[in-house]
Amino acid sequence: MALFGTRLCSHLALTRLCGLRTNTITKSLYSPDLSCQSRLPLCRHYSSSQVRRGIGRYVVSKFQSVNAKYEDFLKRRFPRFYHLYHTFKEGVKLMLQDGKEVQRIKIKMFSNGMQYKDLPYRDMEKLRQFRRDIMKAVPLMVISIPPFANYLVFVLMYFFPRQLLIPHFWTPKQQVEFRGLYHSHRVQHHWPVLKGLEKTSQRVKDGQLQSHLKNLCAKVQSGANPKVSEILAVRSLFSGPPLGIRRMSVDQMRHVSPLLFLTPRLPGFLMGRRLNSHALELLQLDRALSRLGPHQLSESELRQACYVRGLHSNGLGISQCQEWLSQWLQVSTSLKDSEASLLLHCIVFLSANYPTAASRH
Repeated sequence: MALFGTRLCSHLALTRLCGLRTNTITKSLYSPDLSCQSRLPLCRHYSSSQVRRGIGRYVVSKFQSVNAKYEDFLKRRFPRFYHLYHTFKEGVKLMLQDGKEVQRIKIKMFSNGMQYKDLPYRDMEKLRQFRRDIMKAVPLMVISIPPFANYLVFVLMYFFPRQLLIPHFWTPKQQVEFRGLYHSHRVQHHWPVLKGLEKTSQRVKDGQLQSHLKNLCAKVQSGANPKVSEILAVRSLFSGPPLGIRRMSVDQMRHVSPLLFLTPRLPGFLMGRRLNSHALELLQLDRALSRLGPHQLSESELRQACYVRGLHSNGLGISQCQEWLSQWLQVSTSLKDSEASLLLHCIVFLSANYPTAASRH
């Protein structure tokens, strides 16, 4: 890099010298004896804008050449470091592409007077995911701003990829590994959620609703998958006390929060607000997906949709994913906003006993 800087400075100095000589020649030729027409070719030939463009092209080409040599050097001598470098560079490109896409969506919302709930499914999902990614990525991007600090970023990427990086900066192998790990953490809370529901059922005064809730929990605990009708039979319990989002116990909130990858280490009122916000967002996302139709999703979109809703679809076929997602949407599109708490518990009801669910704890 130092050699490149030296060569660049010498080239710029030579260019300035040529520019001074050009000005001297031009002044001597711009005498009153010369006609205006004779001056035009000279002005056109020695245009300062052309000189600037030439310098700009030279700088860019030199930078690209040096960068290519630098990458080739890393690839040959430090292949593992080059892999991190390449992953980070491609991740930044993906982040910028997503940023442009989000800007396009927001401009469309502003110009058409649209609200979030009115967006098509893919636009809604893009905004949802980008907001979460950017909140996690900002600290790392700030660290990489100072000169040569990107090397520190590479060190952090190497030792703490799951904790510090968003999926844009994960390798394909890491994406499979980390998704499985996150899902295993989520599965650990399936049984505590069911136990909490069993305990809460004792406070239900309506005997029929109490029986429906106990039978639902017992069926899931026995290893069976409940029907949509069995889940919707208890919906009224999740719109107010004792299982509405803002009315459930703090312990139940602490077990439900990790189902959405939210931290349970917050005061009860803050957990309630976050759960309510995420549940309503998921409800709106489901309604948009229902309008689109699950069969319209690509394979990657389909698997991502299942993962967000609690099913780790690794090992499942496309038809199985579509079937599961259709069952989820049958429940989701039947719910009111006030019943969003039931949607969060469906992460356990519908996915706990699916083939890829992790072992019970």
